[in-house]
Amino acid sequence: MKKKGVYQFIVLCLFIFPASAQDSLQRQLQAAATLSQQSPDAAFLALRKMHDQAVASHDDAAAGKCLQQMGRICFTLGHYAKSLEYYQEAATIFGNSHEQAAEAATMNDIGLLYYRNINKKAAKVQYDKAFALYKAINNKPGMAATYGYIGHHYEKQQQYDSAFFFQHLALKQYQAIRDTFGMAGIYENLGTIHEDLEKYDSALYYFQNALRLYELHHERSAGIEIINNIGDVLRKTGEYKRSMPFSKEALAIARNTNNKYQEAAAGKDIAKTFNLLGQNDSAYYYMEQSRKCLAEIYSAQNNQQMNFLQIIYDTNKKNDEIIQLENSHKMNRIIYTAIVIVVVLLVILCLLTISRQKLKISQEKAEKERNAEINRVQKDQLELKSKQLATHTLDVIQRNQFLDELRNSLSQLVQDDKRDQKKQLQQLVLKINQTVNHEKQWKEFTGIFEQVHQVFFDKLNALYSDLTTNDIKLLALHKMNMDSKDMATILGISPDSLRVARYRLRKKLNIPEGDTLNTFVQGL
Repeated sequence: MKKKGVYQFIVLCLFIFPASAQDSLQRQLQAAATLSQQSPDAAFLALRKMHDQAVASHDDAAAGKCLQQMGRICFTLGHYAKSLEYYQEAATIFGNSHEQAAEAATMNDIGLLYYRNINKKAAKVQYDKAFALYKAINNKPGMAATYGYIGHHYEKQQQYDSAFFFQHLALKQYQAIRDTFGMAGIYENLGTIHEDLEKYDSALYYFQNALRLYELHHERSAGIEIINNIGDVLRKTGEYKRSMPFSKEALAIARNTNNKYQEAAAGKDIAKTFNLLGQNDSAYYYMEQSRKCLAEIYSAQNNQQMNFLQIIYDTNKKNDEIIQLENSHKMNRIIYTAIVIVVVLLVILCLLTISRQKLKISQEKAEKERNAEINRVQKDQLELKSKQLATHTLDVIQRNQFLDELRNSLSQLVQDDKRDQKKQLQQLVLKINQTVNHEKQWKEFTGIFEQVHQVFFDKLNALYSDLTTNDIKLLALHKMNMDSKDMATILGISPDSLRVARYRLRKKLNIPEGDTLNTFVQGL
């Protein structure tokens, strides 16, 4: 794979360096976009070279498009502050040169960047600006794409009526220009919304339509995510045998195209299906494969980010060396003409050096402030998840306490002498018992808990693979420092049963005498 990336980079350089004609720009940008999927650092260097050439030749449009793609590479690698800087430079250039379509596309890119950083209000502002620009020049593909972004924006906020409205507007625009690839993307978005709403028949309908459009262009592999979604929907509706071929097909395509994200997703869905079929050995195998794919993804991302940072450093260092060399040449020429001029230039050079150092310090300070802002946003997000976890836990405790009280009251009525009411009251008590530990509550609780304590779950799964669901529940409650009374209430058991469960778990975990479960859990 590395050789292939180097080969692509060499081929790209062969036509980038000598190229200067406007008609070759789009080809070069497309080649850089393709290369960025395999080797983002090499693509960034190529784009930087193209940008410098465009600036030297006063080609603003080319410089803006290079900056836009450089911003996209930074966005993909998670360098959001640098990405925003390149996007804003590109948008300014496009605005000054009246390139409205390019400016609108950059606005949509900035909207995605704000959305990724949990600034939904700012994201919506950028989408609205992009749509206004597209509408002014009657650019239907751009309007359709922006409608799709806005619909996705509302979907993630669970404002499904608005999401449906804008997705259907996008579909109408794509249908008007007969853009089947665009239509396929919107069908996929509509299917996702219906799946979120548990309207699986409608979701399946839209996913199948999206896949059909890709197949019309003999691009079934392009719909890998849709194929996996179809399998997911069939599994959720209980059609396990029908779902398995779709999930396996998605897995095969992902492996053939080296798409680790989709390979991990397909492996996880296959594992779920095997688990539901009672084939837990196969379920474990595919879940482990999915986990390995995710580990490879994280490792590759870290390596890419390190290489990218090294390239930025080397590029800046090279530019500084060039500036210093040019200054040195100037100084040599001046020395031969007059000593007095040399002295003057030396003074100027010192001033320039001091100014450059001040500028560098200012840039470093700005960079630290941007990083601090990103860290603050991430910290706020974690605190929000922690508050959600605490709120959800309190809701579970209060609900189970209420049901316990209601159950006790009904049990007393059952013991009464009114024989004609006993059967009905016993049925109510049974239903309440079934409701106290409803699995859906634990799924919601686990979903939030894993986001707040991801490291805890990773260590637990790595060290103790034989823990049951009840064991994990009990450890999770200890991780939250919950008292015994609330634990028993949430688990729907008596304090004596809780003590037995703790004793058995201590033996399973081989916890030494004198150490408590709380001490053990907080140490993970």
